[in-house]
Amino acid sequence: MKYLMIALVYLSLPFSSLAWGYTEEPYIETPKADQISDLTDDDADGVVNARDICPGTPSSSQVDNDGCGELLRSEEVKQLKVLFAHDSYEINPIFADQIQTMSEFLKTYTSASIEIQGYASKVGSPEYNLDLSKKRAHTVEERLLSYDISANRVRVIGYGENRLEDDGDDDIAHAVNRKVTATVVGLKEEVLEEWTIFTTLEK
Repeated sequence: MKYLMIALVYLSLPFSSLAWGYTEEPYIETPKADQISDLTDDDADGVVNARDICPGTPSSSQVDNDGCGELLRSEEVKQLKVLFAHDSYEINPIFADQIQTMSEFLKTYTSASIEIQGYASKVGSPEYNLDLSKKRAHTVEERLLSYDISANRVRVIGYGENRLEDDGDDDIAHAVNRKVTATVVGLKEEVLEEWTIFTTLEK
């Protein structure tokens, strides 16, 4: 009976007093960090503002350590060639679609401009042919502007009988040289998108 009472007293003691060498320490709150540097990332590209030299990067773009996205550049070339009858600057209807297609190309590539170059054959005086080549170029310009292309994107130049495509003196050579030409290069830039689990491969 004596030993039973001792056992009951022993079990009623707090566990803390039974642990060998244990002392209860006061609770200390976790200290809050005093953040000095600005770690905000306004464009959410994973690069903080303090290091981001390309702010405003699209959220889906793949960026480098400076926060700049890689650009994929491509270009497309469109050419225009309109032939004219002898001593005429009237546009033949068969070339109307070419001019309209060029206007659509310019609307697609809004940063592109166009230089319309007029030419003439060497039949007649150089002065007359120079004036005729300019009239041909301006006629094409007017048709192009009728499709709502801004005039400040269009430049016109006449070469007269200089820069002949065919230096011959027959009807075929003269026909080839009575022309208006233009070449426009359209440039496109796209940001390389970052790979995600939803990225699909082209098939």
